[in-house]
Amino acid sequence: MEISTTLSDQVVDDAKLSEILAAPGFGIHFTDHMFTTEWTPEKGWHDPRITPYGPLTLDPATAVLHYAQETFEGMKAYRHEDGSIWTFRPEANAERMVRSSRRLAFPELPVEEFVAAVDELVKVDARWVPESVGEKSLYLRPFMIATEKFLGVRPSQHVTFMVIASPAGAYFKGGVKPVSLWLTEEYTRAGRGGMGAAKTGGNYASSLVAQQEASAHGCDQVVFLDGQEGKYVEELGGMNMYFVFKDGSIVTPQTGTILEGITRSSVIELAGKLGHQVSERKFSIDEWRNGVDSGEIVEIFACGTAAVVTPVGSLKWDGGEVAAPASTELTMQIRQALVDIQYGRAEDSFGWMHRVV
Repeated sequence: MEISTTLSDQVVDDAKLSEILAAPGFGIHFTDHMFTTEWTPEKGWHDPRITPYGPLTLDPATAVLHYAQETFEGMKAYRHEDGSIWTFRPEANAERMVRSSRRLAFPELPVEEFVAAVDELVKVDARWVPESVGEKSLYLRPFMIATEKFLGVRPSQHVTFMVIASPAGAYFKGGVKPVSLWLTEEYTRAGRGGMGAAKTGGNYASSLVAQQEASAHGCDQVVFLDGQEGKYVEELGGMNMYFVFKDGSIVTPQTGTILEGITRSSVIELAGKLGHQVSERKFSIDEWRNGVDSGEIVEIFACGTAAVVTPVGSLKWDGGEVAAPASTELTMQIRQALVDIQYGRAEDSFGWMHRVV
């Protein structure tokens, strides 16, 4: 893929950038450039380019606005102590986008072209990658949208793939702390044969009303159960879950209707290396409640790109509550091990890190 580059003549000046990187927040500020490539049946993927960051011009009849044919990814670039810049398992994000594309009837962007697009944007906007102090990083958002001007219900014959980037601060401003959870018994996130395993905006849109429900009950996040029987734990609004038993074994809900998280699979490998047996299986809400009450479950944690790994606190539902398990020891051990690899403070024995600059 030969990427053309048009540099912006209105880049953020050094003083303003320093101010942004000191307190970047999340998804507020955006880098000076963006990557774009397009697809049509006649040309395939074509015209890959880096251009100045700016608004898109879309016709009101653009397909994505009406039928939500869209996929995206979330990943980060990390600056190591020697100034080099790395991404974490970018080929895994690329492979997941291929799977999402199949589910959304999109053309597949080859893995190597996805990685090259991300790499090139990071190189051009390398000055936007913060120093590692305080777990800062550059959040990367590759996404694909249906851009054909057409109101018929069929796969779009014009598709646009883009990558934008935004500096990100630590997910937990006051340090890592357990998140409180609300169990929604009215809403489900996905069902068998649905889009639960695809990373598409509609899945997140469907979670918002349940997240509002959680917030109204004083909770940080919402827990979804399966759509078929309404008794098996699936995932949170944006994170995968793990349950640690007193014998050291770990259970995480099986995939199929939940997102196959990159952090999720990394935690499975890390936990295995630390000597813990991890099983992926159906895990009922009753097993959660009873396991915490009996002391059989000693830790619960969740993971995702933004938060990395976070301990889970209390679980509330209409008419009841289960307290948080007392321990966070293994949770924090796994979290530290993963973060140390990402920021180059520990040996990457898994071969996860990809050098960009």
